[in-house]
Amino acid sequence: MNKRKDLTARNFPSAKDEARGQRPLPNYEGPESSYRLAFDDSEFLLREELRPVRMQLELLKPELIQHDQGIKSTIVIFGSARIKSREDAERALAEARAAAADTATLKRAEMQVSMSHYYEEARRFGAIVTRASVERADPIYIVTGGGPGVMEAGNRGAYEAGGKSIGLNIVLPHEQQPNPYITPELCFRFHYFALRKMHFLMRSVALVCFPGGYGTLDELFETMTLIQTGKCRRRPILMFGRDFWSRLINFDLLIETGMISPGDEKLFHFVETAEEAWALLESTYDLNPMPTAGDGV
Repeated sequence: MNKRKDLTARNFPSAKDEARGQRPLPNYEGPESSYRLAFDDSEFLLREELRPVRMQLELLKPELIQHDQGIKSTIVIFGSARIKSREDAERALAEARAAAADTATLKRAEMQVSMSHYYEEARRFGAIVTRASVERADPIYIVTGGGPGVMEAGNRGAYEAGGKSIGLNIVLPHEQQPNPYITPELCFRFHYFALRKMHFLMRSVALVCFPGGYGTLDELFETMTLIQTGKCRRRPILMFGRDFWSRLINFDLLIETGMISPGDEKLFHFVETAEEAWALLESTYDLNPMPTAGDGV
């Protein structure tokens, strides 16, 4: 008998033990029965009235798993799911030319090739961050929205550098599939957009935004608003592609018309390359490798 073990033994069976120990009861196993344990009853948990409970679970699951994995600091990559890798974009253009596609189709395919350099920069940035973090006692992890395009590129770079990365997927009507480069134990799936966006920011030390559409703009401007209003601490926001963003958003007009204050345009920085982005982060934080346990410190 292990007396020390008896001293610290549970006084009550765990919920997991109770759920797994349930025996089939023929008279009470049907869908109309209320006999199932509440926390083991998916039909009950999906009731409209339990939305607050589901929101809490969606906050807690990624939080607890990342805590268990020792993840404290992240860099978030936002960007379009539609931007292809250079290889895929060039293949699509070749197929369009071979099929004698119409002018509009060819123009879109040519634009995809042009935009593909953002995929390659996101991929290289993910690799740079991951390689630089390998020797740190407190590594920084890449986080993306978990889908294709720029998101895939960020996770891919981390994967190719031999590190872990996180994907925060969202349930969509057209069913977003997680890209294959996310670390499986860090691949999450959300129902609520708001909680997904909250998790983007909770551990982030920087946000890197590549060209994108409505979803990317939503994520970018929510981050800017939270920092502008002081609801969250200031951190670097890096926007890849000055030409794209300057043509898309007239920040000078916002200042001229008083819609934002002078200085609000300094909430972000334009960058063009992965190396430039990393250099800016190095100048903001002390990102030299830190000694690990066993190094004589």
